[in-house]
Amino acid sequence: MDYATYIDLYCERTAPGFWNEPINAISNIAFPLAALWAWIEARKNPPVPLAIHVLIVLAALIGVGSFLFHTFANSWTELADVIPIWSFVALYVLVSIHLIGGVAPGRILRIAAIVGAVLVVWFLASGSPEADPSRAHGHSHSPFNGSLQYAPALIALVVFSIITWRRHHPMAPWAIAATLVFGASLTFRTVDISYCSALPLGTHFMWHLLNGLMVGLLLQALVRNRL
Repeated sequence: MDYATYIDLYCERTAPGFWNEPINAISNIAFPLAALWAWIEARKNPPVPLAIHVLIVLAALIGVGSFLFHTFANSWTELADVIPIWSFVALYVLVSIHLIGGVAPGRILRIAAIVGAVLVVWFLASGSPEADPSRAHGHSHSPFNGSLQYAPALIALVVFSIITWRRHHPMAPWAIAATLVFGASLTFRTVDISYCSALPLGTHFMWHLLNGLMVGLLLQALVRNRL
């Protein structure tokens, strides 16, 4: 793979260039803002566990990585985009398992290995959009526009919401709200290319704004209800 290859996947991008996706790039401010919201809330009740510090940093890095991808638009920055996202998902799942289920650290490590393996297999099977050379210099024609790779995250959120709701856990309202927001954001990501003619800016920026809100809600659920 040529990691410097120019990638054009979204409606807003029409040519190479750092600022050819200005709205998609700037809308990533939602992630650092979510991280800041969590950091301010976490400091109200010290000490803050290391895992929460790491999650807050990863939330901010999601925005940084996505900004780089929507400006440089190549395979190197695609890695900077997806690595923080899946690192956040994996760590959040493990921390939540410990918080809700009281699972011992040793067992969590075994679960971590399973979660990591499942994510890798799914990601390779569904394929990131950038893995298809035919999409490197033109918009994706996939009906899901690469959104299938995020199906595990949606499933995990639905399960998380159901478990917290059934257990009457105080995280439940936050989890349910985050799940609904993520469903909406995934829809905006999926239809981006389909509405290019009507909406030249596309809808991908809404994926960023709503995902920033979703990450913020998930962090608040954890910060406000940690052990």
